[in-house]
Amino acid sequence: MKNYITLMKLRVVELLLVTTLPALFLASDGMPDIGVTFWSLFGGALAAGGANAFNMVIEAKSDQLMKRTSQRPIATGVISRNSGLVFAAIISLLSLIIFYIFTTPLATLLTALAIIFYVFGYTIALKKHTSQNIVWGGIAGCMPVLIGQAAVTNSLTLTSWLFFLLIFFWTPPHFWALAVRYKEDYQAAGIPMLPVVAPIKSVINQMWFHSLAMAVVSLLVISSANLPIWLSVITLLLIVGWKRQLIKLTKQPTEVNAGKLFQASIIFLSIYSFLLVIGVLLK
Repeated sequence: MKNYITLMKLRVVELLLVTTLPALFLASDGMPDIGVTFWSLFGGALAAGGANAFNMVIEAKSDQLMKRTSQRPIATGVISRNSGLVFAAIISLLSLIIFYIFTTPLATLLTALAIIFYVFGYTIALKKHTSQNIVWGGIAGCMPVLIGQAAVTNSLTLTSWLFFLLIFFWTPPHFWALAVRYKEDYQAAGIPMLPVVAPIKSVINQMWFHSLAMAVVSLLVISSANLPIWLSVITLLLIVGWKRQLIKLTKQPTEVNAGKLFQASIIFLSIYSFLLVIGVLLK
């Protein structure tokens, strides 16, 4: 069972749920229904876990070539590709059933689209064929904020779309920082992540573009949701903290600084999501 759970990449799932929760609060304009919250988070965990399991089935051979992923269950043969495929299909289907029964049709549809896009759009069509793979493939990771909104209201709002854009711009610098750190792994597997195929200066310039766009959108989310002004002040401080680490990477593009930037991006998104929840409750 531990090996099957490993297929779900729970550390990745956790971050997706971190953004789903504030989306539920924003959609409810206060405390969301406990039942909807539980089933949205549980169904979301299964959906993301299922998509990740499909990813491991498809990328088993690539995983064998990368030190970071060589010990994954399918790469080592502990779990067969067929068994992994069945597991991924079951928990993905279960997630859709949960969303349909306990939330709304729109949330169910968006969840299905997120799974399909991650598997066929990102993993199969984009990842090995373009250096902009994570830019467009990252759309799948933006979907939880729309799903959280739809689970409550069965509709989408300007705020939910702005939150979607925030994650869209946040994802590339977050992932490219990881790719800088594991550049040799991606080279060995023949995956054209941007740090593999472009000069580090170009990578960092694109990090700056996306992170600055994210900074603007993060403030627009707060404004659109009519949240307290102090949230914008704290958000600006968080942005400064992240940019300081990006400046360090710009001056010294080392694996260590790339790893610190990766962690800083997680800290930013986690605290920002928490602040949105607090802002809604104190509104």
